[in-house]
Amino acid sequence: MEIVVLRLHHRITRDKRMSSHLALVARAFGAQKLVYSGEYDNRIEQTVTQIVESWGGNFGVEYTQNERQFIKQWKKDGGIVVHLTMFGIEIDDVVDEIRKVDKDILVIVGGAKVEIEFYHLADFNIAIGHQPHSEVAALAICLDKITNGKGRKRRYSDARVEIEPCKKGKKVIDKRRKEK
Repeated sequence: MEIVVLRLHHRITRDKRMSSHLALVARAFGAQKLVYSGEYDNRIEQTVTQIVESWGGNFGVEYTQNERQFIKQWKKDGGIVVHLTMFGIEIDDVVDEIRKVDKDILVIVGGAKVEIEFYHLADFNIAIGHQPHSEVAALAICLDKITNGKGRKRRYSDARVEIEPCKKGKKVIDKRRKEK
């Protein structure tokens, strides 16, 4: 099963860090790619490229000018669409159903005001609570629940650096030094 995150309506001046953080969370919690619409911003791609070069994996970033067509094609290709929104059904009430579908999943994360059409294009409109909150936090919780925590526990054989968990302090392993 492939998981792709679609970030709607990226705005360079307002979302310069938010969209990059969505990409980082998507990668860290099990998605394979972030696709974004709105304004093209190569900084998102640069950020992700740098992370992947150091931390491994093959996570990608793409830009689409037509998010509606992207969603329609996703569905035509047999995938399902999960839209994160405060107005949706609580994730705990539908996560088992989403997992059972066993199809590729497109997770939509809004930007500027999300048009009602996206609510209708989605197979599942889900909420991580019904209070104002960060879409980055919502994406992390959503992906963690969909993957049963497996996404965030992945290791990458091509990583140049890794964290060694410590009870106190911090330790980063530079795998390039081990190879010498």
